[in-house]
Amino acid sequence: MTGYIFRRVLQAIPVFFGTTFLIYFMVFAMPGDPVLALFGDKTPSPAVIEQLRQQYHLDQPFIVQYFIYIGGIFRGDLGVSFSGQPVADILARTFPVTIRLAILALLFETVAGILVGLISGLRKGKLFDASALTISLILISLPIFVIAFVAQFVFGVQLGWARTTVGPGAPIQDLVLPALVLASISFAQIVRLTRSSVIETSGLDFVRTAYSKGLSRKRIIPVHILRNSLIPVITYLATDFGVLLVGATVTEGIFNVPGVGNTLYQAIIRGEGPTVVSFVTVMVLLYLVVNLVVDLLYGLLDPRIRFVK
Repeated sequence: MTGYIFRRVLQAIPVFFGTTFLIYFMVFAMPGDPVLALFGDKTPSPAVIEQLRQQYHLDQPFIVQYFIYIGGIFRGDLGVSFSGQPVADILARTFPVTIRLAILALLFETVAGILVGLISGLRKGKLFDASALTISLILISLPIFVIAFVAQFVFGVQLGWARTTVGPGAPIQDLVLPALVLASISFAQIVRLTRSSVIETSGLDFVRTAYSKGLSRKRIIPVHILRNSLIPVITYLATDFGVLLVGATVTEGIFNVPGVGNTLYQAIIRGEGPTVVSFVTVMVLLYLVVNLVVDLLYGLLDPRIRFVK
């Protein structure tokens, strides 16, 4: 087990450097001058422009800027935004909001998606199965902003069950509706994935053997069918957690959530390389850790899986 974890950490090192390098290059290659963008319609003096370029190392070649940034990362310094705020402070203010939103969405889609997918797979061809497939297909086919606006109008404006925008401090009750919207498409995917996995697992020899031994359905379904059907679902959830963190931009914008998505979008518009790369770096690290944890869970979910020494 220790050797397996060590190898996975070693594999994460080139992923970390490759991702940060690619993101930094994409930000560096964006058209426009980020220094001039800070002043809007006003034109600063050449002396001010030169001072800002030196301050943010924009007068250095790209590769030098990248290594300066990486050096700061290893020292615990995420850099300073063009507005003068430490990126670490911006991250500390916005990231907890997005984390709460992502965890809520992940909780909703995991519990509801696995439950509906399990029942649908066990009742293949029945009314519940057909209804679940139809609803999941509709959710998958709709863009996220359409779902967000409909949910905002119906549950926020018409029924008054939730706030249409998230209030100051982003309390949990205000994040429930955005989390449901964010989880809707992933919920549909999990339903279909769980359903197909349950149907496949139900036809395997060890399940038929369990039935032939006289074991009850209350024992067979959770232990033999569901447990062995969760491996592809867990894999999808690990990937989806990173998607929820990064892909919440549209949902956060519609519901005015003061999280990473809105901040990252504004940083991209302004061409703030340190902010964009620092945010992405933290997300990459979280993504790598989550995938490592999921790989370790495989052995717990399926005893047939063993870690290669």
